Amino acid sequence: MVKAISLDISSIQPEIGRPAEDRLIAGDPEFRTWNLEQADGGIYCGVWESTPGKWRIQYDEWEYFNILSGHSIVTSDAGEVINLKAGDRLILRPGFKGTWEVVETTRKDYVIRL
Repeated sequence: MVKAISLDISSIQPEIGRPAEDRLIAGDPEFRTWNLEQADGGIYCGVWESTPGKWRIQYDEWEYFNILSGHSIVTSDAGEVINLKAGDRLILRPGFKGTWEVVETTRKDYVIRL
């Protein structure tokens, strides 16, 4: 068993998705997700991309991510505004609620722990 994973997505077909209708605030964002790892214990990693739009988010898990390209704005329900551009990293903890707005198509790599 290989103990390392490359984040090369060139040979993987992405899953296509959108925010749930009841969470959509603006636009018609489309998600593309390249899942690279799903391990026992609820650990996931991969690459995610979204076209412009805005929707409500609510986290029940831990997520660490690194913005690879684009521009997004994450705003907490408490009013904290976080502008995200290439090179920015963030951890969202369980219980985080707010909005995600993609201003310019955004791509990130991520690790999620349930």
